[in-house]
Amino acid sequence: MGIPLRIDARSTALVAVGGAVGAVLRYTVAQAIAGPLGTLAANAAGSLALGALAYEAAATDSVLSADAHTLLGTGCLSAFTTYSTFAVQTAGLAPRWMAANVATTYALGFAGVLVGRAIAATARGDRR
Repeated sequence: MGIPLRIDARSTALVAVGGAVGAVLRYTVAQAIAGPLGTLAANAAGSLALGALAYEAAATDSVLSADAHTLLGTGCLSAFTTYSTFAVQTAGLAPRWMAANVATTYALGFAGVLVGRAIAATARGDRR
């Protein structure tokens, strides 16, 4: 037997609204910065924001509600960042640019998460 599917209307609505906002933001970035650089910018910025959000969510005294985390993390930032576009655009590049795009995307993604966590920690006054 599979895992039973439980659909929570409230969470689904939060993801849908956040996803709509994230998709519009992603489209705006794509219009401002075309091609792989736009995707890189969106993914790096999204990683930074998700790093801060995840750090905040892990705090025992989080200032954001579970609904806010669902709206912002699962909804908005999931729609804003895009692995599939990254993969398709990277596959269309010359081999040396493919490697550079992959390395840069992952480096900036991980760095973004770490910087986002550091920003959240500083904002909270945490020393961990």
